[in-house]
Amino acid sequence: MAATGTRDRSGNGKRPESVPAPLPPTRRAVLAGVACAAGVLPHRLARAAARPRRGLAAPPVLGRARPERPLVMLDPGHGGKDPGAIGVSGTFEKHVAEAAAAELQRQLLASGRYRVELTRGRDVFIPLEDRVGIAEGRQAALFVSMHADALHDPAVRGASVYTLSDGASDAQTAALAHTENSADRYAGPSFHGTTPAVQRILASLVREETRAGSAHMAGSVVSAFRPRINLLNNPSRHAGFVVLKAADIPSVLVEMGFMSNRLDEAALRQSAHRTMVAGAMARAVDAYFASSAGGFTRLSG
Repeated sequence: MAATGTRDRSGNGKRPESVPAPLPPTRRAVLAGVACAAGVLPHRLARAAARPRRGLAAPPVLGRARPERPLVMLDPGHGGKDPGAIGVSGTFEKHVAEAAAAELQRQLLASGRYRVELTRGRDVFIPLEDRVGIAEGRQAALFVSMHADALHDPAVRGASVYTLSDGASDAQTAALAHTENSADRYAGPSFHGTTPAVQRILASLVREETRAGSAHMAGSVVSAFRPRINLLNNPSRHAGFVVLKAADIPSVLVEMGFMSNRLDEAALRQSAHRTMVAGAMARAVDAYFASSAGGFTRLSG
């Protein structure tokens, strides 16, 4: 769906591999307690913590003709009653994100290398934790959240990519994470997020492989963007983005540009530019899976 500047501001529109060895009783109890406190299914964190460490070969699976194609989960930011950033000419971030994600899905599926799903394929609101839950439930190998946010400084422009961290890499990223995480204000009183203390515990349980995989994917995005897509200075950054908190799925958040900058907004409204951005992201996905990232990707439980 092509984004326009005349949208109604109300937002209305449109392997299996080997089973992991059981955790030691103490470790299992700690994980279960954290999971219950956070409202996360205990088996999800237990599976992540019990996953074989990178470099250790898993026992072979007999009778399997060929491995299943990895699932790439694309997450168009915002949606429904949450328009996201509103551009200088009135463009809604949610429309840009949905259109770009649909184009990236088309390109990835055309390659025949991946299964690709969207957290949302239409203009609906989905809480941040639910987006993570969708990816976990589908057992995705990679999670890519797509955005085009806004800043107070209209002169700032360019794409960037973010990974999960307990702290922000810089003040601008901290402000950006605060804005993105505040999307759940649209969820109403029925949505209950985890407490900051539990969020910090969950972040500490993210596997070393997952963090390395996320950083690897971020590097692939920057390399793919650099020849043709304008980038921020130091484009690979990190902060505590809620939508990147899947315990065992490498995850990145890509800001395709800033709606607060006239040049970025004008470019993102153009189908040709979104196709170019999606093409660069598809190359980044290819590079991620073609390299040593096989050691990072998620195992099915």
